[in-house]
Amino acid sequence: MMTITVVTFIMGCTSPMSNFTSNALNPVSLQDKQYILRVGVLPTQNKEVQSLQIKPIHKYLEKTLGMQIDFLVAKNYKDMVDLIVAEKVDISYVGAVSYLEALERGAKVKPLVAPIDKHTGRPWYRACIIVKTSSGINTLQDLKGKRIAFVNKSSTSGYLMPVAHFKKLGIDLRDFKQVLFPGTYAKTEAALEDGIVDAIATNIPSYLKRQKIGKLTPQNSKVLWESVPVPHSPIIMSQKLPPQLITRLKAAFIKAPSNIEDIVGADVDGYTLVEDSDYQPIRKLRNEFLKN
Repeated sequence: MMTITVVTFIMGCTSPMSNFTSNALNPVSLQDKQYILRVGVLPTQNKEVQSLQIKPIHKYLEKTLGMQIDFLVAKNYKDMVDLIVAEKVDISYVGAVSYLEALERGAKVKPLVAPIDKHTGRPWYRACIIVKTSSGINTLQDLKGKRIAFVNKSSTSGYLMPVAHFKKLGIDLRDFKQVLFPGTYAKTEAALEDGIVDAIATNIPSYLKRQKIGKLTPQNSKVLWESVPVPHSPIIMSQKLPPQLITRLKAAFIKAPSNIEDIVGADVDGYTLVEDSDYQPIRKLRNEFLKN
């Protein structure tokens, strides 16, 4: 059932963007000089790396939209949801689980766009479990009695997807010797590199990025398990934004240069429109495995 739903998601999010003409980016009467767009960002990397990732899209959006934009990196996953619920941000880079948590707490938000993964060519990616090649761990059952790190309990690929799969196999968190929550993908991956844990929950895009800097390499690490396709992290928006601004935001992201890096750490090849229904597989998984 999960696979069928995800396939529907993939097809639904790859429709042509021909409706976004250059007129969508023309100035409109929004009193832009007085309007400051507040953008919240989920922390996935260390502050220095994420600050560098933010600069290109910050510059691009300010130039394209013709208004001041303030970026705010949340302290953690809970802080990000708190900011959304308190309406202290207008649009937010979040994970699917954080989006659903914000909705459950009464936030009036909806998806704006989601990144297209450079490796899949679609607005989805895969969660994974990574171990050291020298660990002697060859199956998920081998992880019993071992130390494992999950990113955060509000992380989609860094917690929900692997934990749901563990439960299908009859593996409980109590079966592990130690469970850590470092808080970001970078810190979680570093925990495996430094030998603090025996396995980590992360995602394929983040793992591939880690390989680029010579940390977790195909020689010293391996993928123990991959999930089914996961709907990519949405950029969500307040439903209180002016309709004209929403149209311009959609056009700005759809037309964003392909060399602008996604600021939550994924390798992206542009953005595509998404709807709330695209995240129904994640909603169903949470209800089935984490709320019972």
